[in-house]
Amino acid sequence: MPLTSKQKQHLRGLGHHLNAVVLVGNAGVTDAVIAKIVVELNNHELIKVKVHEGTEDVRAVAPILAERTKSEVVQIIGKIAVLYRRRKDKPEIQLPRE
Repeated sequence: MPLTSKQKQHLRGLGHHLNAVVLVGNAGVTDAVIAKIVVELNNHELIKVKVHEGTEDVRAVAPILAERTKSEVVQIIGKIAVLYRRRKDKPEIQLPRE
């Protein structure tokens, strides 16, 4: 289910202080990058992914990452995409209802 604007706003606030935990390098979106994002989403639910300067545009990469990891793009800031996926077992982040 897509996130509402209120939920995205809440997640942007939570993600503000986070550091990028995954870097999409010169090789672009590889299976290793997807696997790392899946692991980090399982650990944290909300992560930042940085796209290296010389590679593709973050606005083109973010939807691909979200689709392949079954997550949602919360925000794009410069070269950083914020992704969210609710953890199936013991979710920590409680989203507001619309």
